[in-house]
Amino acid sequence: MRHWSAALAAAAWLATISSAPAAESVSSDRFTVGQYLGLETAAGPRLSPDGTQLVYTRSAFNKQEDKTETSVWIVGADGQHHRFLAKGAGAVWSADGHSIAYLAEGEPKGLQVFVLHLDVPGPATQVTHLSEAPANLRWSPDGRWIGYTAIVPDAEKWNIELPAVPDGAKWAKPPRYTERLHYRQDRVGYTERGWRHLFLVGADGGAPRQVTSGSWSVGDASFEVAEGVKWDFTPDGRSVVIEGLKDTERDRNDRDSYLYLVDIASGSVKNLTPRPGAWREPVVSPDGKTIAYIGFEHTDASYRVADLYTMSVDGSGATLRSAGFDREPAGLTWAPDSSALYFTAEDRGSAHLYAWAPGSGIRQLTKGSEVVRDVSAGRAVVVGVRTTFRAPAEVVAWNLRKSDEPHLLTRLNEERLRPLKLADEEELNFASSGGAQIQGWLVKPPDFDPARHYPLLLEIHGGPHGMYSTQFSAAFQNFAANGYLVLYLNPRGSTGYGSAFGNSIAKHYPGVDFDDLMAGVDTVIKKGVVDESRLYVAGCSGGGVLSSWVTSHTDRFAAAAVRCPVIDWISMLGETDVPNFTMRWFKKPFWEDPTDWLAESSLMHVDKVKTPTLLMTGELDMRTPIPQTEEYYAALKYRGVPAAILRFDGEYHGTGSKPSNWMRTQLYMMSWFQRFGGPAGAPPPR
Repeated sequence: MRHWSAALAAAAWLATISSAPAAESVSSDRFTVGQYLGLETAAGPRLSPDGTQLVYTRSAFNKQEDKTETSVWIVGADGQHHRFLAKGAGAVWSADGHSIAYLAEGEPKGLQVFVLHLDVPGPATQVTHLSEAPANLRWSPDGRWIGYTAIVPDAEKWNIELPAVPDGAKWAKPPRYTERLHYRQDRVGYTERGWRHLFLVGADGGAPRQVTSGSWSVGDASFEVAEGVKWDFTPDGRSVVIEGLKDTERDRNDRDSYLYLVDIASGSVKNLTPRPGAWREPVVSPDGKTIAYIGFEHTDASYRVADLYTMSVDGSGATLRSAGFDREPAGLTWAPDSSALYFTAEDRGSAHLYAWAPGSGIRQLTKGSEVVRDVSAGRAVVVGVRTTFRAPAEVVAWNLRKSDEPHLLTRLNEERLRPLKLADEEELNFASSGGAQIQGWLVKPPDFDPARHYPLLLEIHGGPHGMYSTQFSAAFQNFAANGYLVLYLNPRGSTGYGSAFGNSIAKHYPGVDFDDLMAGVDTVIKKGVVDESRLYVAGCSGGGVLSSWVTSHTDRFAAAAVRCPVIDWISMLGETDVPNFTMRWFKKPFWEDPTDWLAESSLMHVDKVKTPTLLMTGELDMRTPIPQTEEYYAALKYRGVPAAILRFDGEYHGTGSKPSNWMRTQLYMMSWFQRFGGPAGAPPPR
């Protein structure tokens, strides 16, 4: 149900108490929130089997319906002959290169599988009519079948005998019943019991055939609410290799996931990775001899880089291929002749393209400040999506026989951004407690003048096992356009710096990451360009954890915007859709020893908070649910700390999935900061 009236009332109330307008004061050549609405992004490029063209998904905002819409486009591998194909996403090629399958809204309501024959005039054909949404499409090698995954409902039932309902009576709905630990999921809502399985449907339609069955689910089980399913056909089309968790109770599973070989004809299942661990992302080499995958053996570490492995298709000969690499491969894709395996990996704020080949190990193929993802390999070219600090995601191609810069295949935002003065960033490297070396970046306003003092916003990433990168950030560009310096960094616990760095906050979160954040602020202040009376801090999710922790451990910040936080770990365990993840942070359950649970909860330190705090959370959030925000808000109000709460309509975790809410997030934060000394325009001279 929508609550637009409540949202409007809240906005009107905030306007009456705020002396600063929730609006920008910048010139037309800056990146305002309105510029955000015109951005488009590219994702999921897939080369045709002959390497001459590719399909990809383009995303754009529908301003009228306040949502993101996707469409499938095709373009030559040389960047020529761009053409719209259909509304939808996730297109994959048939083996002969004459057809694509993709997902789009169909009948009955919801996502369905469509097939478009590129050599035949006419519209695409809807080949499924499912009640449960399909996902993770693959073509069979002979082109006769399309594989997909979908949920098979298996509703929990508790039958009782009520008296007959009187004619015309309107009795309450039955209560929602479950005996599962995981009965809700962010971006989904409350769930019924069901199992995700693999299906095949004919390329021309017809009744689907279920390949896997039983009370277990295919898909990556290394995170308790993961939705993705990585799987692949063997080249003979007789089997598939797929992620899953078959012989362990998924409700209590914490990060174990296995790879299975499934016989399509019989449905028989063989575990290829019997040692407990987080084994995932299998891809079968085109010659059918080798499976590449990533993973690690079971560990109690809070973070562990997944290593690259290969094994024979029968599961024998498992071999570590990334010894000493200490970075996590993602998006594995084989060269058509099986001679090399391509992937991307995060590394120190960037994500680069790499190749592994027998006998030569891992080679880095790209360099510089960039984020590369979604790669697809041909005989002489690799395509992917690339973004930099000043350029949103575009499709690019790398010539494998040359070492020159990538060839830009799409230019979705070039004309929109050309007349704008965008912010620049400066990389920072500094020491923190214990001698830890930390990397961060300082975003500077357009026309930055080192002779001025600027307000500084410390923005903290979530995860906490995540990584801020040098990719394009509309939020950072917008804050810089409004006269802010923005500091973002990767404190200990972040990914992209190896296992030891990521695991350094295990059983103590928050902890040394707070030291790293403060060291970053101190480093920027030493540059002499910061107005220390106008320091601000913000962050969502893990960034909400840390921004609330920051204000309960220092009063150096003039105001804070704490978004979708966790502030009470004990109540979090019973409210979140990731209870196993929550439990992982502590040595013992709180009913055995609550000491750490309390000590690491910002709520228990609220008596020290003096910083005016704006709290922002989605009404539907099931990851860091809004009761966390409400608890903290009540405590702040009881203590007399200036505080406000914004409950975002229609939002799950985060506050910006809807374009209008992304703009509201930016403007409310700036308005709150303005109330406590933030800029209404350009920063004053010294």
